[in-house]
Amino acid sequence: MKEKVTCFLPCRAGSQRVVRKNIKPFAGHEYGLIQIKLCQLLAAEKIDEVVLTTNDADILAYAESLDAPRLRLHHRTEELSSSATSTDQLVGHALELIPEGHILWTHVTSPFITAKYYDDVIQAYFDQQKKGYDSLMTTTSIHGFLWQDEKPMNYNRSIEKWPRTQTLKPVHEVNSGAFLAPSDLYRELDDRIGKRPYLYTMDKFTSFDIDWPEDFVIAECLVEKELVTL
Repeated sequence: MKEKVTCFLPCRAGSQRVVRKNIKPFAGHEYGLIQIKLCQLLAAEKIDEVVLTTNDADILAYAESLDAPRLRLHHRTEELSSSATSTDQLVGHALELIPEGHILWTHVTSPFITAKYYDDVIQAYFDQQKKGYDSLMTTTSIHGFLWQDEKPMNYNRSIEKWPRTQTLKPVHEVNSGAFLAPSDLYRELDDRIGKRPYLYTMDKFTSFDIDWPEDFVIAECLVEKELVTL
């Protein structure tokens, strides 16, 4: 029997850095990031249901207009919709909405993760479960000189002061493109990843995250130059 995969898509109103970030026009799409992301998720063959949780009336109205059977809407409470709401709080919210099956957590601010990428991520998740991994999260691999607490993180200067960047051990940055785990893991660990997550590496263009005003400009340039697809 096929195991159900449900997407958890949190999307709140009141962005502080970019006004109406999730629904302002973007790259020729009238409803912007929410329009792009819902089209991508609903086109993914391996996603059985999409749960959109938001306190934004305009986003709810747009989503209702799609009349998509696989889309479930939830009007999120204001207590879970403020800028002070933590990711840890949303973990419990995700489990409440999706108590069974597998939870794919993603964001509208990753517009270049297409339906195909979601299907590939889900396939990789189930494949890696057979190898002992209990969850998955997408990352961006960084090959560079990284320092923390006034010392190198990923190379030893006593061996070589300036090694070639190609030979440096990569550091994985969590890009928040996607997290995938069983609901039972959420229940057991109160987390969206387990004790042994599989790191699914994405390139910088695909994993590009829109958070600041300049990110909108850069992202639209990427689309215009056809360096990415939506």
